[in-house]
Amino acid sequence: MDVYEAIRTILAVRQYQDKPIPDDAVRRIVEAGRLTASASNKQPWHFIVVQERETLRRLGAIARSGAYTAQAPLAVVVAVEQTPFGVSDGSLAIHAMMLTAWAEGIGSNWVGFAGRLAEVNGLLGIPDQLAVLAILPFGYPATPVGRGKKNRKPLADVASRERFGHPLA
Repeated sequence: MDVYEAIRTILAVRQYQDKPIPDDAVRRIVEAGRLTASASNKQPWHFIVVQERETLRRLGAIARSGAYTAQAPLAVVVAVEQTPFGVSDGSLAIHAMMLTAWAEGIGSNWVGFAGRLAEVNGLLGIPDQLAVLAILPFGYPATPVGRGKKNRKPLADVASRERFGHPLA
């Protein structure tokens, strides 16, 4: 799948098959995060791959908006340095990992915008100088997902040419 097709069709997946993700796919997903561009090449991230069922269950309990993490075969916890670019660089890495997974038929969703993510530090032994930005559960979708069927505003409502309000088209 090319990049545009992955972006055009990616959807949030919150229900997963009880099927492990092959190690080579896990490596590609995490490698996509590692290879992401970062401000001044600081790479202010650390990725923790979680596959143990009990740890996935505990992550799902901590992240109230993502209890479904407990049923995923895999999660990647993204921790970032608490610097001006940590959140933006980490967000880029998250998107790269999600798109890489999607291109291989593996779904995901960003978990943890609000809540008790600081508790994840203790659970996974993450040092205090890093903050958990997100938990990314990954898995093969439990049900077919409508690739490309998105409810989005028209391009004319969200993009302008040269100045705000000048139609792009």
